[in-house]
Amino acid sequence: MKITGIELRRIAMPLRAPFRTSFGVATSRDILVLRVVTPEGEGWGECVAMSEPRYSSEYVDGAVEVLKRFLIPALPDNADAHAVKRAMKPFKGHNMAKAALETAVLDAQLRARGESFGAYLGADRESVPCGVSVGIMDSIPELLDSVGEFVDEGYVRIKLKIEPGWDLAPVRAVRERFGDDLLLQVDANAAYTLADARHLAGLDAFDLLLIEQPLADDDLVQHAALARRLTTPICLDESIESAEDAAAAITLGAASIVNIKPGRVGGYLEAKAIHDLCVAHGVPVWCGGMLETGLGRAANIALAALPGFTLPGDTSASRRYYDTDITEPFVLADGRLDVPTGPGIGIDPLPELLRDVTTSSEWIKL
Repeated sequence: MKITGIELRRIAMPLRAPFRTSFGVATSRDILVLRVVTPEGEGWGECVAMSEPRYSSEYVDGAVEVLKRFLIPALPDNADAHAVKRAMKPFKGHNMAKAALETAVLDAQLRARGESFGAYLGADRESVPCGVSVGIMDSIPELLDSVGEFVDEGYVRIKLKIEPGWDLAPVRAVRERFGDDLLLQVDANAAYTLADARHLAGLDAFDLLLIEQPLADDDLVQHAALARRLTTPICLDESIESAEDAAAAITLGAASIVNIKPGRVGGYLEAKAIHDLCVAHGVPVWCGGMLETGLGRAANIALAALPGFTLPGDTSASRRYYDTDITEPFVLADGRLDVPTGPGIGIDPLPELLRDVTTSSEWIKL
């Protein structure tokens, strides 16, 4: 497939409400969107890097720089997604930039042959159950109100962001208010150390699905030590950037569940490889979220329909984060979202909405 040009478009998307985690508060997203153009059509990819290097070392300006200077010039003359993945491999890191480029190429490739993301990846479901991530709040009553709204909307699983000073009490309050039948998990975003093991063991009383990324992303050994001291399963997020990382975590006993975020691991090809590895080892996986627009959400839903995704993911409806998405909105129905069936990611940005939120655009001719 000959790529004739690539558009790098920056868009500004205000969030419906501030979203607070242990590494900061987000009120809007500065998003990089890629459009790959070929003689047969085009394809879209969304870069999930944040404005600042807090979740990971990547950030939007850095993604633009590495794409322009290194990744795009390395593209082969005739590229499919696998060839693009190989061409980018010599460049260390920058998985979110790599994922955006690979996804846009894969989208164009699949659109040209009329195949959906779901069919290509191996999805075996027409819809997926959806969970929602709830940020750190100013008070427990505010948290309970927020969780109640999401439960009323039909979300089948609640994830609470936690940090030191905001953990046992809010989890206890949610469990007491909504009962033992609510699927509940927590996400620490690496906010704790092994010295907090005894405190974190207090979460065992609440019958959680998992505790996500409690310790530093670069320390599998201490996660394995913590796992031996908790009955709550440990799930890794930031620690897993490749199938090799997943294999190491499983071997060490550092994780019994894996969160797969395609942007974090370098794209959907690597995400599929991690899924296959975890299935082979009997390790459940679920699809994480990075506050994506409809472009990223569509591809994530297709991934979450693979057979190994046995836990509800953070594939929330569009209105969870945005009053107006840049695509037709994804709407929750009976706690589920439908897997797109059209060619490629199965959805397109709406030109007027995309134009309204665009802050800059650059065309790179190949």
